Amino acid sequence: MPQPIRIAVLLSKSGTSLQNLIDRIANGRLNAQIVAVISNNTEAYGLKRARLANIPALAVLRKEWPSVSEFSTRIFDHCRSAKAELVCLAGFLQLIEVPSDFQGRTMNIHPALIPSFCGKGFYGHHVHETAIAMGVKVSGCTVHFVDNEYDHGPIIMQRTVEVRDDDTADTLASRVFEAECEAYPEAIRLFAQGKLKIVGRRVRVSI
Repeated sequence: MPQPIRIAVLLSKSGTSLQNLIDRIANGRLNAQIVAVISNNTEAYGLKRARLANIPALAVLRKEWPSVSEFSTRIFDHCRSAKAELVCLAGFLQLIEVPSDFQGRTMNIHPALIPSFCGKGFYGHHVHETAIAMGVKVSGCTVHFVDNEYDHGPIIMQRTVEVRDDDTADTLASRVFEAECEAYPEAIRLFAQGKLKIVGRRVRVSI
């Protein structure tokens, strides 16, 4: 068995995606170790989830740093100190700048099919409410590498979910989250196995 990949997780709120990763690691479905959890919100429940799982957790507040660059530097300094090999954004609602040593080593998951319903302000139920209002027939989730724009980097994988006539934001969110729970660990596994290669705007997945 290869050594587990060392992951740092960034989050802003409840940490449900973090919990999914914790559970999959615990039951042997994901060969990984979460070495740090970082939030921009001291009240984020995700920090409590991390501490309950004996994972080092801390907050880095945007308002304490005069620029996005300095805020980002502080976050990635913690990731380096934890010897993280991969940084996973999991409901992290602040723009960050990815330093050169973490480019191609920082992922995000978004609850829609990028480039639809993404960008600044599109998070949580805002995404699902807009998808329903626009009358789309499918939605889903996207795992992508992070660049220095919201929901913009090269796409690793997507999973689709039917949008039903009687859907509410809550019911659609629930089914999209089920897809997220499969897609994010799979993307991490492929990264850990060296099967992802960025070619321009595309990610090639080797078999």
